[in-house]
Amino acid sequence: MNLSATEAALPLALPSSLDGHDGTNRAHGVSRLIAADTDLDAARLWLAEYANSPHTLRSYRKEVVRLLIWATRTLGKPLSSLTREDFLLYEQFLAAPSADWADPTLPRRGGARRLFDGPLSERSRRQALGILCGLLNYLVAAGYLAGNPLALRRIHSSGPVRSRRVERYLDHALWQAVLDAIETWPRGTSRECQHYERSRWLIRLLYHTALRASEAANAKARDFFQRRGRWWLHVIGKGGTEGEVRVADALMADFARYRTFHGLAPMPLPAEDTPAVMSVAGNDERHLTPTAIYLIAKEIFRRTADTLEPTDPAGAATLRRASTHWLRHSAASHQADAGTDIRFIQKNLRHASIETTGIYLHAEDDRRHAQTTQAGTESAPAAFPPDHLPA
Repeated sequence: MNLSATEAALPLALPSSLDGHDGTNRAHGVSRLIAADTDLDAARLWLAEYANSPHTLRSYRKEVVRLLIWATRTLGKPLSSLTREDFLLYEQFLAAPSADWADPTLPRRGGARRLFDGPLSERSRRQALGILCGLLNYLVAAGYLAGNPLALRRIHSSGPVRSRRVERYLDHALWQAVLDAIETWPRGTSRECQHYERSRWLIRLLYHTALRASEAANAKARDFFQRRGRWWLHVIGKGGTEGEVRVADALMADFARYRTFHGLAPMPLPAEDTPAVMSVAGNDERHLTPTAIYLIAKEIFRRTADTLEPTDPAGAATLRRASTHWLRHSAASHQADAGTDIRFIQKNLRHASIETTGIYLHAEDDRRHAQTTQAGTESAPAAFPPDHLPA
């Protein structure tokens, strides 16, 4: 397996005495499912599982680098020798890293890089340890480690678990602002027209299908198909899970426009390998990467934010934070607002649990807020009638 791309995502060198080849938690006498014999190679292999999800890869890489550097520098131990006690110390460290770990004068890259901006919140610490627990579980399952020290970790809770509504989405007005802003883009040159048509199509594809960036990058014309006169999109999602997303006629009309612009037949053919989103010049043999999809969407949001800044600075600030995944959240939220059955939204987003889909039900909260705040403005009756005061 060629791991060069993932190796570049984990540019770290460890001394041979701390590379983990003889770690105290290494598994012995079991079948090995991976050939890696050092902690770095094993971690790179785990990261390779997320090569098609660049944002997940970056997040996971950051936590692996932090742990490896801390363990070797602070404890003088390799990852494959860490114990439960070591991870208790690491959790305390995450809550209060020393100043030299968060020195703002240090660069973000290189061996002497700055790994922290300051103490991690409880939520960030929980997320970091959850990621590392996933790494250790993988290495145990692969026969590389004998056990997972984080499996012993007690999950602390300061109170009942709250089911929060998702907040990283565009409301209807901001989504319309994005569509309107794209129509103002310059189209004076061939290149500008190409960029406009691709951006116009991509933003609609991501929103109306709720695809992830990696799914949009891998989508091909042949993945669009008809059944009983209705269009569907076959998707291979996270973990290789297959699903079908409904495609509205309006989106197929946008697809036909995009394809016609590049000299293709309006409707996709059953065995057509053309990418759903092509290079800006319409090269039907060049596939975009998930990162490219992400960056195109970010540009769309940034340019829209620039137009909104004078009249709606709050909306502009929201758009500057937005990413491709916000469009997935927006699609689900808007479907829920329209009264779509939550079971259908679950299928459209390919959620394993309907509880995950429930975080998009904003409309019920809006109605509850409106009705109860309106009721609160009315004059409230006295708690006791005047002639029935308590003794």
